[in-house]
Amino acid sequence: MTSGKGDVWENGRVSHPVRAVVSDAAIRRNVAALRARTAAAVMAVVKADAYGHGARHAARAAVEGGATWLGIAQVEEAVALAPDLPAARVLAWLHTPRTDLRAALRLGIDLGVGDRGAVEHVADTAAALGRTARVHLKVDTGMARGGVLPDQWPDLVRAALGRRELEVVGIWSHLARADEREDPTTARQTELFADAVARAEMLGAAPEVRHLAASAGLLWHPETHFDLVRPGISVYGMAPDGSDPAALGLEPAMRLEAELTLVKRVPAGTPVSYGHTATVGETTLGVVPLGYADGVPRQASNRGATVGVGGRTAPVVGRICMDQFVVDLGPDAPEAAGDRVTVWGPGGPAVEDWARAAGTINYTITTQVGPRVPRVHVEDPWT
Repeated sequence: MTSGKGDVWENGRVSHPVRAVVSDAAIRRNVAALRARTAAAVMAVVKADAYGHGARHAARAAVEGGATWLGIAQVEEAVALAPDLPAARVLAWLHTPRTDLRAALRLGIDLGVGDRGAVEHVADTAAALGRTARVHLKVDTGMARGGVLPDQWPDLVRAALGRRELEVVGIWSHLARADEREDPTTARQTELFADAVARAEMLGAAPEVRHLAASAGLLWHPETHFDLVRPGISVYGMAPDGSDPAALGLEPAMRLEAELTLVKRVPAGTPVSYGHTATVGETTLGVVPLGYADGVPRQASNRGATVGVGGRTAPVVGRICMDQFVVDLGPDAPEAAGDRVTVWGPGGPAVEDWARAAGTINYTITTQVGPRVPRVHVEDPWT
């Protein structure tokens, strides 16, 4: 059991009253389940500290589960992780004309390229180092985010092929509405992508991998798989549309836990927390030492969020504060200070439950778990 801030709940003692328990075995099994759905190679996306789960451990687990590529959005993040990454190809794609790419190229990190300026920046850096840079050219098929529009695509391909310091190893794009399973946008984007690949090959490109699908494409649109798929949220046991992950053969990889710092009886009519936005009957309240500074969404205040405690659920009452929130344990609650609650994950409500209460998506719940919450990586904590 490891943690960036020391072990917690070891030998009956704690060094911190909260922790995010992460199952490396769950990540491995999720990747293996995703790998079984496709003939394409799998790039496990470990950006944003592996969606809040801890990138170093998650990357190793993903490769052990069958991923042969790793995706990390920020170049700086990829460079920082590279010394600890397993033997897998790494793609990073967010950089500007002022980004220092030298370390990334020395480490052999592949780079996403989405406009002429990026082509020149990567090529010039590679030339200065006396190296060849592997690049993945991005076409915008309907996301209006990264990549060039189809009418500018031939110019981008020619520019990249014209620089001897570059090796065009990939062509890629991103789906905008693949989580809406029946929406026709995905089919249209797939057609545009296939056309862009064909045009690039006519100009002389010979990409090693063509990749379009992230989690939703992998799960529900097999025609989008091409040579490589890029699952992100599903690696961590969540469905990209917020549906039940178990129905997809996935299992949550994180459980957010805390020790109650205070338990007290209160009389009927007691108002709770800032603004007195909630009032309780005669009951027992518990204080959970997590708040919006730790990623617990304040928007979920008084909107049906719960925690798991003693085999039951307890509602969150009153406004969620920066460092703590209050739960109604019930009038006959047996809990005392020091007892554990599960904020989300196995043994408590699902991440999706908190997302619905906060009016957001499951992606934001785990990625916003703050840095002062220790990530404790274990093998199989709840099987």
